Amino acid sequence: MTVNTGEFNTFLFFKLPAAWWCGVRLKHLDEEKAITTVRHRWFNQNPFKSMFWAVQGMAAELSTGAMVITQIRQSGKKISMLVANNKATFSKKATGKITFTCEDGYLIQGAIDRTLKTGEGQTLWMKSTGVNEEGVVVSTFDFEWTIKVKEGQVT
Repeated sequence: MTVNTGEFNTFLFFKLPAAWWCGVRLKHLDEEKAITTVRHRWFNQNPFKSMFWAVQGMAAELSTGAMVITQIRQSGKKISMLVANNKATFSKKATGKITFTCEDGYLIQGAIDRTLKTGEGQTLWMKSTGVNEEGVVVSTFDFEWTIKVKEGQVT
């Protein structure tokens, strides 16, 4: 199921305004893959005239978390989610438009099923890769998401 990215970007404005003001936008979202973009601008740059690492992190995190949010909502259950850890690698200055892609959506449903069945928290690592307009990788982020069913939701 593909999600309306315009509605999700409105959600971003109200729930994650720092990311929205820095220019992070969701471009594609389905159960398997999410794509976000952010453009280097004066507002989100570091002293070295490239994109601040935290802005890249916001775009990368959204490409993973948007799929987690969507699949939790589709479950109809009350499940909490939180980033427990993250790792990042920076390989080139981030200038211009950077596109982050995560294709790890297939990991989410199993974790949801396990937390609903056992009531225990589950973790999953998801990777997002950022490329510039020339297709060169500028950064790679790995996020360890934790999900846990809330009280009274175990099946």
